[in-house]
Amino acid sequence: MAGKHVALLRGINVGGKHRLPMKQLVAIFESHGAEDVLTLIQSGNVVFRGSARLARSIAGAVAKSIEQECGFEAPVVVRSAAQFHAAIGACPFLPSGKGRGKAGDSAEHVHVGFCAKRPTAARIAALDPDRSPGDRFTVLGAEVYLHLPNGAARTKLTTAWFDSGLATTTTFRNWRTLERIAGLLA
Repeated sequence: MAGKHVALLRGINVGGKHRLPMKQLVAIFESHGAEDVLTLIQSGNVVFRGSARLARSIAGAVAKSIEQECGFEAPVVVRSAAQFHAAIGACPFLPSGKGRGKAGDSAEHVHVGFCAKRPTAARIAALDPDRSPGDRFTVLGAEVYLHLPNGAARTKLTTAWFDSGLATTTTFRNWRTLERIAGLLA
């Protein structure tokens, strides 16, 4: 049975580098068996329909196609619609979320990182919680939740730092983009 899935690509159409038109991205997904492919904004947010089997294999296939056709690496992380909604629902940095959300926390400061593989407990424990004063993060399952009141441009909680510390590939989205992706899944 075909279900909806979300594919999140890292590093395309950011800062004028690694250009990939969304029409071409849709064609790449369709060439690997994805159906009803939709993209959101120009930075690699894809909603598609396909089997669970397809969802498990498409990340590597799409990344390989992008490298062959466009000449650059673009890691791809895939979540089922249910996994995506669960990740959003688990966000600890919104007052309505579980955990450390505080009154006054704003969704505009919240980002979620989706890891290609679930990091180990030892890797998570080794991360320095004080790396970027004023910023907060937590890792739950295969997601990294950030609260960045000083802004994403000023934080020391970078993708490279998480990738290295957690020994995985991570791609981040701001809360507004996540809400828009959720809308495409509806």
